[in-house]
Amino acid sequence: MPDAVCDNEGFAARLDAMSAGYHEGLYDGRRYGVTLKVSADGRRRWLYAEELGGTDFVSANVFLLGGGRVLLKPCEMPQEKVVAFVQGFVSND
Repeated sequence: MPDAVCDNEGFAARLDAMSAGYHEGLYDGRRYGVTLKVSADGRRRWLYAEELGGTDFVSANVFLLGGGRVLLKPCEMPQEKVVAFVQGFVSND
């Protein structure tokens, strides 16, 4: 799957609002455990989400580029799945 610069502003804002660490919450009516790691310089994020009690998962590396651009590198899934998850996930925190 080719890498693509994600131009969805809502995605970048939602990802930026998520704090690093482990969170549980809901997406599409299902419970997920989400781990977000942030690099020391804050320019790279690693997202891994797993459906609790199910088989679905979401995984991606996200790079913050200059000019507010975001390079999204999903791990073996469509970019749209990662974007939809980040925009729709509601944390229990």
